[in-house]
Amino acid sequence: MRVLHTSDWHLGHLLLDLSREREHRAFLAWLLDVLLAEEIDALLVTGDVFDGGNPPASAQGAWYGFLAEAHRRRPLMSTVVIAGNHDSPARLAAAAPLMAGVRAHVVGALPRLAGGGIDAARVVVPLPRADGSVAAWAVAVPFLRPGDLAEDSGEAVRAVYAEALGQARARRQPGQAIIAMGHLHVSGGEPSWMSERRVLIGGVEAIDAGGFGDDLAYVALGHLHKAQRVGADHVRYAGSPIPLAMGEADYRHQVVVVDLEGERAGAIRTLPVPRAVELRRVPRAAAPLTDVLAALAALPEVAPGDDRELAPYVEVRVLLERPEPHLRTQIEQAMRGKHARLVKISPQLTGDRLALGDAPLPESLAELDPREVLRRRWRRDHAADVPAAVLVAFEQLLAEVAAGPP
Repeated sequence: MRVLHTSDWHLGHLLLDLSREREHRAFLAWLLDVLLAEEIDALLVTGDVFDGGNPPASAQGAWYGFLAEAHRRRPLMSTVVIAGNHDSPARLAAAAPLMAGVRAHVVGALPRLAGGGIDAARVVVPLPRADGSVAAWAVAVPFLRPGDLAEDSGEAVRAVYAEALGQARARRQPGQAIIAMGHLHVSGGEPSWMSERRVLIGGVEAIDAGGFGDDLAYVALGHLHKAQRVGADHVRYAGSPIPLAMGEADYRHQVVVVDLEGERAGAIRTLPVPRAVELRRVPRAAAPLTDVLAALAALPEVAPGDDRELAPYVEVRVLLERPEPHLRTQIEQAMRGKHARLVKISPQLTGDRLALGDAPLPESLAELDPREVLRRRWRRDHAADVPAAVLVAFEQLLAEVAAGPP
């Protein structure tokens, strides 16, 4: 059986008010071709299908259109989807009866039985071969919200996975593989603060990669946008298919293809996702304004036939000795007629008459993780660390803000 793992699509995402719809359309068209060319038997999507709990109609149309076309091209392929922290569990799972018709299984919120145990029939999903025999079991655990846990602790998260994996082990027959799916932060994973700063990173929901068990063929993770292995080759974040912040411009966006051989994974390969729109930082490192304007002047001019929606996104990084009231005007004039779109100006003030290369650069509040802001303010006002109970409450608040309206 051949499995493809992808994650964190964030359909409906805006990059500083600019729509990413064209980029997502290009990715989905490429992915459909890959499913056919690679003869994929099972598609695993590990959360954050949408960028918010109330996605626009265009994002929902792209999602359902993709599922329909994927089923048309690979009618025997199974698709398993879990909700991420940006998804509305109820909205994502609302069309589950219809999605079953295209062999798609969706787990929104963690399903439980009347007695409190996990509903294994909805979480432990068989992955059949073309002849109908079961090749593997996918343990599909969605993003766990505080209401899904008996208590706010890493131990409670581990208990959920232990129970779900135990149910899969009880069903597995010799020669069948087990794949765990999760949308969470695994200890040792490297986050991208600029695009994941509103998302739970670390804290009570973080667990160790070894906690899944040595008998799993593959662990398919979502939540961190940087594709990476964590602790072992078969424990992986697929990462996002497009950069979701300027800080992700240098990421290698990809999907993961896994060939299962009995109970284990054989070959594990990554396929790079073509980038429809480039992200550029001009210059690469912050420089004086005169150098910045010269670099912008060197950008390519708009040519006949250029598509404005495919023009590169540009972040301008400039060092200033003092505030420059006409900074934006000068930058916009320098970019006039260029095949580029200005998305961000990042001024950095020295203000101490040191050589620019020697001056310490001040931090921007927008670049700080909210938890760090809380810690600093608490130390300033109380001369102590943030109490554990306050941290837990703050994490819950961040989760509610990220999830959006129910």
